[in-house]
Amino acid sequence: MQRAYYSATQREFLATSPDTILGTLTRNHPFALEDLQKNAWLAQIHILQEQLPSLPDSYVAFEYAIPRMGKRVDVVILHSGVVFVLEFKVGEKTHTQHSVIQALDYALDLKNFHEKSHTLPIVPMVIATESAVTNASLEQYKDGVCFPIKANKSNIAAWILNISNTQRKRDINPIEWCNSIYKPTPTIIEAAQALYKGHSVREISRSDSGAINLNRTSTAVAEIIEHSKKHSKKSICFITGVPGAGKTLAGLTLANDRNNADKGEHAVFLSGNGPLVEVLQEALARNEVAENKNTTNNISKRVALSKVKSFIQNIHHFRDDNLRSTEAPIEKVTIFDEAQRAWTAEQAASFMTRKKGISDFTMSEPEFLISVLDRHQDWATIVCLIGGGQEINTGEAGLPEWFSAINNKYPHWDVYTSGSLSGREYTNGENLYASLRPDQLTIKDELHLAVSIRSFRSELLSEFIGSVLDLNQAKATALFTKVQKTYPIVLTRHLQHAKQWLKTHARGGEQFGLTAYSGALRLKPEGIHVKTKIDPKNWFLNGPEDVRSSMFLEDVATEFDIQGLELDWTCVAWDSSLRLHNKEWEYRTFRGTTWQNVNDEIRRRYLLNAYRVLLTRARQGMVIFIPKGNPADQTRLPEFYAPVYEFFSSCGVPSID
Repeated sequence: MQRAYYSATQREFLATSPDTILGTLTRNHPFALEDLQKNAWLAQIHILQEQLPSLPDSYVAFEYAIPRMGKRVDVVILHSGVVFVLEFKVGEKTHTQHSVIQALDYALDLKNFHEKSHTLPIVPMVIATESAVTNASLEQYKDGVCFPIKANKSNIAAWILNISNTQRKRDINPIEWCNSIYKPTPTIIEAAQALYKGHSVREISRSDSGAINLNRTSTAVAEIIEHSKKHSKKSICFITGVPGAGKTLAGLTLANDRNNADKGEHAVFLSGNGPLVEVLQEALARNEVAENKNTTNNISKRVALSKVKSFIQNIHHFRDDNLRSTEAPIEKVTIFDEAQRAWTAEQAASFMTRKKGISDFTMSEPEFLISVLDRHQDWATIVCLIGGGQEINTGEAGLPEWFSAINNKYPHWDVYTSGSLSGREYTNGENLYASLRPDQLTIKDELHLAVSIRSFRSELLSEFIGSVLDLNQAKATALFTKVQKTYPIVLTRHLQHAKQWLKTHARGGEQFGLTAYSGALRLKPEGIHVKTKIDPKNWFLNGPEDVRSSMFLEDVATEFDIQGLELDWTCVAWDSSLRLHNKEWEYRTFRGTTWQNVNDEIRRRYLLNAYRVLLTRARQGMVIFIPKGNPADQTRLPEFYAPVYEFFSSCGVPSID
């Protein structure tokens, strides 16, 4: 990706004609170009050529890439050791809140992911060209990012000079800055939007040596697909990874890369995670409508959603479509997200009888899904994305069901796995390979994603949470000393303190929200109602002014709503469904008016995994709310909560109370 469509020193910029600069911008713009964009560029060029004569030794870059967001900053100006991020609103008389947040988001993105910007002051500026002069003082966050400046077409240089004089003088090599290493970690929503718009995974993912190269995994699967095509083979790949390692991103990349109708090649990303599918479909459709608004490619929301659904589908809709037909599906490459959560034969049969009126259905979901792709006469490839310790619901089969189906019904399928697939968190102690022929199984290290990239601030988060849930205090304490340097985790006994903490830590468009275990019924007295269903589309995608949004801090998401998705900042509300006694976890479920023991080992694992999911959803930091309880309420006694609070405290997690 070319970082800037046009860049030059102040002297070069002032000496070049606007038409020449516009020609460079136009040539480097890879998409269809509207007159509206050309006119906006010309206006920006004229304004800056009037403003920059008073800024010698500055450097200007138009359309500088922000790959994580799949967008570009209108203009970046480097002057006296300060990075100025300019968001132009040509012809506008007011500085909208949306544009202010947009400019701040660009600045935060550079601060967090652009290596040469880590130590520099960054000043976002919103230029509503026809606005009146506003008087405001410069305010800075602790990390050197400033509150957005509201300027107009006449006072850009004045603001830049005034701000530069307040900062410690630094030298910036503009060429080195423009070509700096960029290490983004997009949210899955941002990644899906960027991929859908035509960006590659290399453009939107990290490439530093500390993170597993997602491109390496994608390349390995692409080679398996090409081998299957060439030799008319059917193959199934299992991609494993720790929570937040980018499995879903890898899957979306494959679905996008292999979905080429012109070549007669079709692929689809399938997930049984309803909220994830719903949010991704809505985000992509909204984005396409917004991108094409007021252009010749104007598209309705209904049409946009229809297009998106050929790329991302709910696995149950895919199943139902193929129940109605015995023909091979159009897709020859299918990617199943969280494949370990596919249903057992018992769960599938029960559902088919109750919901579909099919009383003789005898296949597990893995067996049926393989049978659908096996209808192809020549080749097909299934890619299963596997998360260890992620099963959270009754009837989820885990990996053994996939291998049972291969062993019993589809021995002609080639199997590709990572070397990590034999770990207990994936197999539940079973030998998955026992019935496979040696020539049927290929183990490829590239199919495992070992490092969490969900939180760009701490890759040790998932390991820390694992040690907490294992009640390994010594390991958790040692890990927390490292985690807390870049990833704040705090405790509180008061929900209002937690909400205030979230609001004060989130900046710009950073998202925050309340999460809790779906069985946390006795958080109701605290104002947390887990039985009130959220609308995932609105909860994840709408702004803080919408009462349905996560950021309004009224509605709470459970592990079922948020698995596979993430926020920047979360509050995890802890109920006494998981409590500590004599240094061991006790598992409880609330029935009627009392807590009851959970004795079934599988249900215990689901409950612990639910907390694992909730504790690994935040990218930047979290507050854990553990109520004080009420001695007058037998369902919320203080001793249900205090040991958990004390355990976190003993691991070094501080309180904000």
